[in-house]
Amino acid sequence: MFGKNVRMERIVDRRTGNCVIVPMDHGISIGPTDGLFDMKQTVDAVANGGATAVLMHKGVVRYSYRAGGQDIGLILHLSASTDVGVTNNSKVLVASVSEALKMGADAVSLHINVGAETEPEMLSDLGNVARECEEWGMPLLVMAYPRGSKITNSYDPKLVAHSARVATELGADIVKCSYTGDVDSFREVVRGTLAPVVIAGGPKMSSDHDILCMVRDSLEAGGKGVSIGRNIFQHRDVEGMTRAISDIVLRDASVEEAMKNIRKR
Repeated sequence: MFGKNVRMERIVDRRTGNCVIVPMDHGISIGPTDGLFDMKQTVDAVANGGATAVLMHKGVVRYSYRAGGQDIGLILHLSASTDVGVTNNSKVLVASVSEALKMGADAVSLHINVGAETEPEMLSDLGNVARECEEWGMPLLVMAYPRGSKITNSYDPKLVAHSARVATELGADIVKCSYTGDVDSFREVVRGTLAPVVIAGGPKMSSDHDILCMVRDSLEAGGKGVSIGRNIFQHRDVEGMTRAISDIVLRDASVEEAMKNIRKR
């Protein structure tokens, strides 16, 4: 476990054990989008804002990672699907742990949708990847969501908790899931997950204050940070928004204190 512990310290804050991860894997699912054209500029902005890690697919690392500025951890995403296809909830493996090691990544991530038609295949892939991660000392972040034809509310606390627990049961070191809307219900998600939990940002939100309140509430419930993409890299002030979230997650700032980091129009 020593190798995994060393790598974990590159993607989380050593003092608090919390993390601010900025995923930039959206190019496969939704195509080119604002914030992900000049990716080196975006990576530098979130690094300078205090994020602990960025997350992306293997093909864009060369166009994105470490243009300069502050050090920041690299998480290689191993699974994918597109929103164009009819099987967008069915994630398939597109990279491996060995590729991540060769590229110098500090961790890998995998996405599973509990309730999707190909859930068995995704669970099998997760089990195999987790085994490789244990063998090579590679931290594993699992994005786990309840999604599929029978799922009517993907924010249902029981379904979110079940999906998150599945990730832990199969070997996740960090679990990413949706925030369930209130501290009490999310506290139960965290309690049942066992592994450290970080929240997703979801679709781009219109209010900075709402985003920061969600982050603050998730920590109060026992969460260990965030994995927020569009609400950071599509923000009008990428570095300021990253710094605001980092101040809450890593320095226990209030929402009002954190808001001061964001440049006004």
